[in-house]
Amino acid sequence: MTILRLSDTTDSRLKAYTSLTNHQLRNSLDPARGVAIVESQIAIRVALAHGVEPLSLLLDERRVETMADVLEGLPSDVPVFVLPPEEAQRLTGYRVTRGALCAVRRPALPSMANLLDDAQRVVVLEGITDTSNVGAVFRNAAALGADTVIVAPSCADPFSRRAIRVSMGNVFLIRWSYAEGPWPYSLFDELEARGFVRIALALDDNACSLRGMREQVGERVALFFGAEGSGLSEEVIGGCDKTAIIPMASGVDSLNVAASTAVAMWELFGA
Repeated sequence: MTILRLSDTTDSRLKAYTSLTNHQLRNSLDPARGVAIVESQIAIRVALAHGVEPLSLLLDERRVETMADVLEGLPSDVPVFVLPPEEAQRLTGYRVTRGALCAVRRPALPSMANLLDDAQRVVVLEGITDTSNVGAVFRNAAALGADTVIVAPSCADPFSRRAIRVSMGNVFLIRWSYAEGPWPYSLFDELEARGFVRIALALDDNACSLRGMREQVGERVALFFGAEGSGLSEEVIGGCDKTAIIPMASGVDSLNVAASTAVAMWELFGA
């Protein structure tokens, strides 16, 4: 580990933090894995604790001491860039990062089939393009008993900067992968072969209340969630075994998708 104190954010060594888009980060270095940016001390600690490979750190000068234990555990060839507080703040325009960023190599993802072989409580996301919602779902999954997340190709990248931050680093803790093959048919085939009950959370005339549903399903359950507004596709709803809704008080249509996943996982997966 080498500490390098810089005067401002124009240094070319900070390019990954200052000017590369998420698409560019995904395809830099090793195109199959690329780079992800982890924000906040908590998310950085979670990522490193789960074996994610650090490439560099960027710290506000005031965070060098509070991150001392992390710095001591870094490989000798990982640079730590340190900026004055006012320069570090310019990276986002406000102190959302709490002065700590880490560039990491994106972990290789397991295959969908391998994940499902020993999964029991699966969350499936379709069409969720808001990175904050994707991150929140991963945080909920880690807290409320899901063991696997499957992400449709139409979803935002869970390794995007904001998704990682909102998840508090739990995108590195929860096992997940992208769905493979024609969507959603290949996934349905894999789930059916392993005896999963497939439940779509959707505002559907035939939906039943999620309350008390735990007693009606077995040990292996896959919960499907779609984007706010458009919801799940007809193909997904039609391929599920059950459709469920979260009962709402009068005048309220539905919850946001992140809140819905929390309620559904609490009801079906919670201790």
